[in-house]
Amino acid sequence: MSDTTPATWLSDRALLRVSGEDVRGFLQGLVTQDLGTVAAGRPQWAGLLTPQGKALFDFLLWEDGGDILIDCEATQRDALARRLSIYRLRRPIVIAPAEGGVHWARDGGEGVPDPRLAALGRRWLGTAGGAPADGAWRAHRLALGVTEGTAELGQDATLWLECNAAELNGVSFAKGCYIGQENTARMHYRAKVNRRLIVAPLAAAGDRTRALYPDLGLIVELRRVEALGDALVPDWLAPALTDGEARP
Repeated sequence: MSDTTPATWLSDRALLRVSGEDVRGFLQGLVTQDLGTVAAGRPQWAGLLTPQGKALFDFLLWEDGGDILIDCEATQRDALARRLSIYRLRRPIVIAPAEGGVHWARDGGEGVPDPRLAALGRRWLGTAGGAPADGAWRAHRLALGVTEGTAELGQDATLWLECNAAELNGVSFAKGCYIGQENTARMHYRAKVNRRLIVAPLAAAGDRTRALYPDLGLIVELRRVEALGDALVPDWLAPALTDGEARP
């Protein structure tokens, strides 16, 4: 009899555990998201930026008792841990790989809605292993115009708001300071997001290109908002492209 177990495991994701004294306070001063909004069954998408507000890493934050689990790219887990450790100083904070895996389904009752966009589907943490769903997840995510990861966002190459972080709930403008906050807030309040990471039909790579997916017929590029060309403009992004007013 054939195995009908659905593929849910995102094999290119890994977990990093941050534990110790005042874990939330430690991360609050570093990442773009308000740790006060991270609760049981309520993960949040966030970024760790350069002082200039450019993306270094993006990840999801999950509550696990008194600890925070970081759902990140498997290939970037060690680099992210090293970067976070720089800011630990003498604090009794432990940053270490965690067992387990990240799972995804387009629909169903398992897990919780993706905090970026409900249409992305449902996500949960469990045992690592099973049938990989990486390809199905990538196709679904890109069809919705959502970019993620160092291959698409770059490292120290793209301003966080150019990654559509405000529209995808990846930044709090009400929390206190964090790395890269000054430039990020200035861009937001002055409505000065001049470029956007977009998904478009496959074309020859150029200097704006971040990632190519020939199997999907798609390309990820950083384009100026007045020159989006054939970019896919999803419903969640369209209002931001026509909003020329400074935000309150």
